[in-house]
Amino acid sequence: MKISVCIATYNGQKYIATQLESILKQLSENDEVVISDDSSTDKTVDIIKSFDDKRIRLLEHNHARSPIYNFENALKCACGDIIVLSDQDDIWIENRINIIRNCFVRNTSKIYTLILDGFVIDANEIILENSILEKIRYRTGVMRNIIRNTYMGCTMAFSRNLLEVALPFPKRLPMHDMWLGILGEIYGQIGLVKEKTFKYRIHSSNASLKDLDSISHLQRIRWRFFLIVNLLRRYLTHRFV
Repeated sequence: MKISVCIATYNGQKYIATQLESILKQLSENDEVVISDDSSTDKTVDIIKSFDDKRIRLLEHNHARSPIYNFENALKCACGDIIVLSDQDDIWIENRINIIRNCFVRNTSKIYTLILDGFVIDANEIILENSILEKIRYRTGVMRNIIRNTYMGCTMAFSRNLLEVALPFPKRLPMHDMWLGILGEIYGQIGLVKEKTFKYRIHSSNASLKDLDSISHLQRIRWRFFLIVNLLRRYLTHRFV
């Protein structure tokens, strides 16, 4: 089963090399890393190119101006049977890909979404929390995650068939991971790996868990409204999947 790791980059020069090193050493020759860069103004693209690895597919000069639609661009170009989402500034632990591959080999669901736990670290790789899933109080349930989303892209891997119902992303989508996770529940099965497989990095330049807590109540209501409308539209289009 071919794996596609999808990364959305923007001005990530500080950590992207460390993250790519941690990913590439786990992949087979047939796997790929699809990187969509949202017109970075630093050395992110140069660092990616310096790897000179044929498994890296770099999509340059995009103008999404949004991590949501930058990720969508990467997903549209992914060729793998298994799609794994990755942030540009995390670190993968060496067991991650093997665990993902083994879970998907054992699963027979047409659409399968796997949630994997990890540590929370700071800019200097000091562990702040022993479980990101406990930190965000992860739980399944469509309505529960509409009310309070607990899906995070960096924790997710899913079968390619999910893209048949998830793409294209609707406009005004609050979060890509929320969209993918809820659709994964509606159309398939959710699996959980409690073993730690990556380190989620919080630093001054990323959208940290703390930043998400600062979103206004009015904005959250708007997000939920547009999310529900688009979920209903998508369900009516793909209700027999």
